[in-house]
Amino acid sequence: MVAFGPVLFIIGLLMSLLAIAMGLPAIADLATDNADWQVFAGSAAVALFVGVSLMLATKTSSRSNLNLRQAFLLTTLSWVAVAAVGALPFMFSELKLSITDAFFESMSGITTTGSTVILGLDHAPPGILLWRALLQWLGGVGIIVMAMAMLPMLSVGGMQLFRTEAFDAPDKVLPRAAQLAGGIFAIYLIMTGLCALGLWISGFNGFDAITHSMTTIATGGYSTKDGSIGYFNNPAADWIIIAGMIIGSLPFVYYLRVVRGDLSPIINDSQVKWFLIIVLVSVFVITLWIWDVSGLEGMDNFRHATFNVISILTGTGYVTQDFGLWGGFPITFLLCLMFVGGCAGSTTCGIKIFRFQILAATAQAQLSRLLVPHGVFIPYYNRKVIPETVSNAVMGFFFLYIVCFAALAAGLSALGLDFITAISGAATAISNVGPGLGATIGPTGNFSSLPDLAKWMLAFGMLLGRLELFTVLVMFSPAFWSR
Repeated sequence: MVAFGPVLFIIGLLMSLLAIAMGLPAIADLATDNADWQVFAGSAAVALFVGVSLMLATKTSSRSNLNLRQAFLLTTLSWVAVAAVGALPFMFSELKLSITDAFFESMSGITTTGSTVILGLDHAPPGILLWRALLQWLGGVGIIVMAMAMLPMLSVGGMQLFRTEAFDAPDKVLPRAAQLAGGIFAIYLIMTGLCALGLWISGFNGFDAITHSMTTIATGGYSTKDGSIGYFNNPAADWIIIAGMIIGSLPFVYYLRVVRGDLSPIINDSQVKWFLIIVLVSVFVITLWIWDVSGLEGMDNFRHATFNVISILTGTGYVTQDFGLWGGFPITFLLCLMFVGGCAGSTTCGIKIFRFQILAATAQAQLSRLLVPHGVFIPYYNRKVIPETVSNAVMGFFFLYIVCFAALAAGLSALGLDFITAISGAATAISNVGPGLGATIGPTGNFSSLPDLAKWMLAFGMLLGRLELFTVLVMFSPAFWSR
């Protein structure tokens, strides 16, 4: 059986760190004379008590190295535990969210999805708004560190890219990840600060600049306003956020090399090139289509098309306009972009660019074999031979992604949701995008009116998408729990 001691020790540590993070929104509420500071103080006390208790109870087993099954278990349970603890302030604040709504909001935050059930964000307490931004910011950097430290060792979901290119062998993953984690966190913090400074200079107040910079670099999309970024009607801020979303969509490990003076990885990496090509082509297509629909001037038309395309592609979920009014083609196009995502090793979700490249290279090799049966055709990625294990994992991931999306959409439809809401809700959850399509959960809508069971299903879909399917689904296998 799986030994839970080391797993619970680390989860207790994460809960303790989250309790410390609750001090920031408590200070924000206290500074504005909002009584919710007591809610954050009480929630922090509960989280700290439970976290320290878990650490003390499992202290003797904390020195054990994690085996494969413990790593799977830790990766999934840590996200669930953080979402559960993060839900406490939502439940007991003046918002008085139900358990379902609070967990949905917290899971949406920590997975950087950005779907919300809160109405009246314009008048919400500053502590709650800061807490939502903090959850997404921690979730953004957390997935990068976890991807480096855990997923290469697990060999799931396609993060083998790190194992095959960034690391020499699986047994070297953890030591090198420990060295890189501090550097990546520093880069993440600096980028967030620069984004906040840019937004503040563009006209945002200090609070809005900080919260939006957190959710921009994390490609999360939580805003302090019901109207999202469109509320501010600030072209300069729109371009700053566009730049921030693109920065958050590129591999963070490359930024460390850039700091050291090595620009070659970010320039030569084919997934970065293809990500930028997809951005340019998508923006061009949508700009042309809505030229006569929006009634805006040329530059405004281009800005709104660029912003919303990049926001959906990267899974950020900010909006400047209701793109549901642009017509049928843009809606369908943006629905397809929801599945794409950014680069591996970034804060984005979705299928990721490099998986499409590996699928395309594998399909091209197969077509060539059909045309020349006796020929030898080997698929390449970044001028390197794609290992068969990577190809199989990516194809398995793609298959499971479609199956999970279809099952989630069918389940939502069975609960009475209309076709557009069910399809886009499943897509936005499993791709961690944020807004869906249609009047209910579209850019100007909200997830609060959905049935409770639908919210739990969507929350599970968010977890699946954020942890790249295999990490969660493997625990439903009886073999995982057997000797």
